[in-house]
Amino acid sequence: MTQTGFEKTPARDRRRFPGISSRAYEHPADRSALVALRKLSGFDTVFKALSGLLPERSLRLLFLSDSVRVGETQFPHLHAMLLDACYILDLEKVPQMYVQQDPRPNAMCIGLDEPIIVVTTSLVELLDEEEMRAVVGHEVGHALSGHSVYRTILLFLTNLALKVAWIPLGNVAVMTLVTALREWFRKSELSADRAGLLVGQDVTASMRGLMKLAGGNHLHEMNVDAFLEQADEYEKGGDLRDSVLKILNMLPRTHPFTTVRAAELKKWSESRDYQRIMDGHYPRREEDKDASVTDSFRESAAHYADSVRTSKDPLFKLVGDIAGGAADMGGRLRDKFTGAGAGAGADGGSGADTGSEGRGGATGRG
Repeated sequence: MTQTGFEKTPARDRRRFPGISSRAYEHPADRSALVALRKLSGFDTVFKALSGLLPERSLRLLFLSDSVRVGETQFPHLHAMLLDACYILDLEKVPQMYVQQDPRPNAMCIGLDEPIIVVTTSLVELLDEEEMRAVVGHEVGHALSGHSVYRTILLFLTNLALKVAWIPLGNVAVMTLVTALREWFRKSELSADRAGLLVGQDVTASMRGLMKLAGGNHLHEMNVDAFLEQADEYEKGGDLRDSVLKILNMLPRTHPFTTVRAAELKKWSESRDYQRIMDGHYPRREEDKDASVTDSFRESAAHYADSVRTSKDPLFKLVGDIAGGAADMGGRLRDKFTGAGAGAGADGGSGADTGSEGRGGATGRG
């Protein structure tokens, strides 16, 4: 990678996305929440006022004093990746980045006014260059979306929950917020995975990185197709008891399960939305102010409805069957009470309609 003044050039030939809005890669549930929050009058002012209560300054001092700041003379290869990711996603202000000694592979983006990216030594040692590029792009995606603000709040509330655990009602109130934020944050991780793919533009490297997070540095012992099969088996396996256990296992987590992330990213990489972005057709930041909250919620609702409809999970299938049955029963009751069936029979062209309804009943639609 070369750098002249403020000019940043990527290390290899990849597409760049000038002015790209984070809405281009955000998961529908993540996007609808963010659009709604950004539309709230005085939202930024309120959170800046809270900055004195949040541990952002303490965290900045902690990383500055007890971690290694990435730059031209320290971890220069990570510095080049950071500049590269900001160049690809057209993020003008490059976040500060730190490497922290930790045996657990992890990365995060926090901060209210200015995002900070932190990666652990274990993660740096675990991933190769292209896998790490996807991770850095993932964190830059968080920064571009404004996720660091909510992540900082989540950290603050999690710590607060521990301090007020002895106050029953206080703990319940805080944990309710923490649970809601965790649910949002899990969706935001899927968004950031997409940003990482836009930066690296190598789906195989993204898959390898996720496999390593799950199984360590043993690629010769792992297989992408088999790993994705695990996600499919996890989704459709078991009975209703397993579905409930999946939910309980997920609640305390801030990240989706690794196999699920891999499957979601693979599906998105093969989608028309991804191809349109790669072809240069994507929403711009300058259009963010005109983004419709209603449209975002509609897209989110449609996504969840489609997820329930196509899910192989036993509980989701039951919900879909019940919903479909309820809709069908509602239609029949409506026809019965409004006399639609009788009216159709009196009509000269009723034979086809009545016969159609009769055939539907004979096939046991309910």
